[in-house]
Parts: sequence; C-alpha cells; structure tokens
Amino acid sequence: MNAGSRASLICTGCKIVWSSTRVVAHERITYLSGLPGPVFLTLEPSQGLRRECVMSLHENFGQPLLTFPDAEKSPLSIRAKALVFIDPRSRRLREEMEQLAPRELPVLIRGESGTGKELLARHIHRGSDRSGLFVSVNCGAISPTYADAELFGYAAGAHSGSVSSRAGWFGSANGGTLYLDEIGDLPLPIQVKLLAALENHEVTRVGAHQPSPVDVRLVAATSIDLAQAVAAGKFHERLYHYLSEGKLDLPALREQPGNILPLAEYFVGIYSQRLSLPVQLISEDAQRTLEAHSWPGNTRELENVIHFALLVSSGDEIRAEDINLPDIATPLTLIERQAKLLVSSGDREQLSALRQLLESVTSQLEQSPA
Repeated sequence: MNAGSRASLICTGCKIVWSSTRVVAHERITYLSGLPGPVFLTLEPSQGLRRECVMSLHENFGQPLLTFPDAEKSPLSIRAKALVFIDPRSRRLREEMEQLAPRELPVLIRGESGTGKELLARHIHRGSDRSGLFVSVNCGAISPTYADAELFGYAAGAHSGSVSSRAGWFGSANGGTLYLDEIGDLPLPIQVKLLAALENHEVTRVGAHQPSPVDVRLVAATSIDLAQAVAAGKFHERLYHYLSEGKLDLPALREQPGNILPLAEYFVGIYSQRLSLPVQLISEDAQRTLEAHSWPGNTRELENVIHFALLVSSGDEIRAEDINLPDIATPLTLIERQAKLLVSSGDREQLSALRQLLESVTSQLEQSPA
C-alpha cells in the first residue's frame, strides 16, 4: 500500500478472517467480527513506517460490499449474501439501487443467471420503509396448473380436500415486497391477473367470491430481454411497462473486472471458516488466472471455483494450478477484453489514457525486430 493511499474495508459480522497485517501487506478486503454489521472502515497510512496503517471508522464511507449482518443465521446461500461494489460500473449500480429503494416504484432487475439479482432485491426491500416480509418466488418452479393458487391463494373448499384457506405468495408479502425471479416464465393469463392485482391493490383467491385488499411492492428479475418477449407475444405489454418504472441492469462478472478478486477473497474467507481451514492468500499467478477468465457462470461459478481450490490446495496460498477452469484466456485475449470494456464505459480520462498507451505500444512494436 503506497503512502497516501486508502483501501476500503468492511466488517460483515462473520468471524475473524484476516489479520490487519495481511490486509496491509496485500491491500485486500478483510472481514472482522464482533461489530454490528455491516460496518465500513478505511485503512489510512500512519505518520510512521510507510506500510504501517491505522484503522478509522467511517459511518458514511460508502458500501464496497453488501452483506447481511446475521450471515450464519441467513437461509441464503453464501454467494447470495454479498455483492461487491468496487468496479466503477457496479458503483453506479449501487447508487441507482439506493435511489430506488425508498421509493414505492416497482423494480425490474435484469441480469444473467448467477449475478446476484435476489440479493439486490433484498437490499431494495431493506432500504424501503416496508415493514412486511420479503417473499421470494422462483416463477420457473411454479406449475402452470397451480400458478394461480400459488401466487394469489385459495379459499377453503376451492380444491378437493382443502378445508382451510391459503393466502398465497401475494398475501404473504402483504405490507412487504414480493420478489418474482424469472418473471418471464409466468403464464400469460397469470401475468394479466398479476397486473390487475398490482394496479387495484387487491387479489381474488381461487374459489373466493370477494377480493381481498393487499399492499405489495413488486421487484421482478429476468435473465431474458422482456422487450423481445413482448414483441414475440410471450409477455404482457402493459405489465412490462408497469415494471419499467424502475429498472436496474446487473452487469455480468466479466463486465466488472474490478470485482473479481474482492469477491474471490470473500469466498476464501467464508469457506475457510466453514471448512475449518487456515485462511489462504491468493497468489499472484492465481489472481491473474481468475482475472483472465470470462466467468460465464458469474458469481456462482466463482464461488464454486474458490471452494474447490481450498479443498485441493496445500500450503498458505492458492496457486494457479488449484484454479479449476475450463478455458483460460491468453494475455492477448485479456487485453482485448479490457480494452473493449474501457471503450464501452465512455470515460474520457480512461479513453485518453488508452489512446496514449496504444500509441506507445505501437511505437515500441515498430522499433522492435519482427
């Protein structure tokens, strides 16, 4: 860590993972215990030795990593407990999320599978004033035959053998947030009824004669282009426009290269704790390997890779040979990928620096022997 630099740290509420000495030496994110989380810290160089640092608490420093404070009690998977906001693109996403959370608008989260859409939805709920439950539903797992009853509930006697009524997912989320993952998988007739329930703030259970009032905020997620689904007649156009009031695009991990290593270190810390293993560092060659991969499976794939690496590695470091990946990008492929990301970002300073770098490299190539 150079003099004058600042490195973001965060306390997640889990047990001690790294000592402050290792943090200073490797300039990485750490996870500490015994503090009400999440708590945000920074490291600042002291007036003494160049690499000696002191901690200072900043309540409003920002959120490089989102987690839930009671991580061990959460029913979520490990990867669903943390999103990293180190990369510039993900920082913009965090700002958009914080603006949308306290508003009563519906939200549509678009992103590939494994990117953490549910965690984003949970934090939208936590950032709102809603006192009700956050209810998560995977629309792809709902049987089309029973989708109506599952979502909106049913009255007693509506089905053979049903002696009691059921509120359904919609009723369970009354006063809270209903999260519909892969909303495009819902049958069209259910989409129509869903829109009516949201607009009229009432649902009619299967077998009931009167509607019941409900107050639900909808946060939906999709991995497909719903606009194309509308054009193909597979998604209700009015529901699409209703959801479009609040949109969040969750980038793929390959589009957020600055988040790869912080996420990897998060998984190292958590899995080391769960497997009762000493916390290993990620060697420089392993870091390069992780950064060179395209991560088609996103955060889910990264979690599995780190879990496997901890099981097979020996010593105090995870090495490149411990990283089990199907295809490792060549240095040239990595350069091309990073250049494309810089161009697509539209950042003038970054683009100017890229032009200077390309001119310098071109000059060196012209002077070097063929």
